[in-house]
Amino acid sequence: MKPSELKLLVQEKYGKIAGASESGDKSSCCCSPDCCSSAEYTVFSEDYNRLEGYNPDADLNLGCGIPTEFAGLKPGDHVLDLGSGAGNDCFVARAIVGDSGHVTGIDFTRPMLIKAEENRMKLGYSNIDFVNGDIEAMPLPGNSYDVVLSNCVLNLVPDKQKAFSEIMRVLRPGGHFCVSDVVIKGEMPDKMRSDAELYVGCVAGASEYDQYIGVIRNAGFVNIVIHKEKQIVLPESSAPVVPESNTPGIFSITVSASKPLINL
Repeated sequence: MKPSELKLLVQEKYGKIAGASESGDKSSCCCSPDCCSSAEYTVFSEDYNRLEGYNPDADLNLGCGIPTEFAGLKPGDHVLDLGSGAGNDCFVARAIVGDSGHVTGIDFTRPMLIKAEENRMKLGYSNIDFVNGDIEAMPLPGNSYDVVLSNCVLNLVPDKQKAFSEIMRVLRPGGHFCVSDVVIKGEMPDKMRSDAELYVGCVAGASEYDQYIGVIRNAGFVNIVIHKEKQIVLPESSAPVVPESNTPGIFSITVSASKPLINL
């Protein structure tokens, strides 16, 4: 499948997820084998309920971590959230950066952007905005953000090197990113990698662990830190892996890295 076809598939599936949430079906999960089904199987997402700023209407169970926990956000920061969906991480980030900060969410799925804006208006925030754009070529100015966040989105991007190069471009010198994402360790069955439904389901589009870190390093980032790592056990229908730390399989990781203060 061509990158353009994969992007279209992602847009279509996430658009359906946004529509399902409007109808009250919040059990849909991008990481279930049957995306947009009513199956209540959420293998990647984590519990946001305890976090200040959490808005249940914005939580569609599409994440694989909580990047704001390790992002080192401060009052006044300007934050960019990649693949912001209905705005879940944006609202949590806004609770930390406060009135003096600003949060921008970018997404290329219009139904998600509409839902995010509806949530923003209900909350009455004036320092959050949502932008329509592709993470591989963001319509945003360079050197503009203190922190970039992302939650289970970059693994869906066909060209991860472009994505991390764009993160480098939009960050201010000395700024940093913190992302939760899905990576692979060891060999995966060919069917799992080729299945388009699983691509949208956060698996087949994932990079190999060392390759993923290499992409970050090749983009010029420094101070790379893995804050959290968790192996994911898939439903039986999707060839589950044994949950042992030393075995190959699918992992969610939360990683951060910094843009140098000067060009190296």
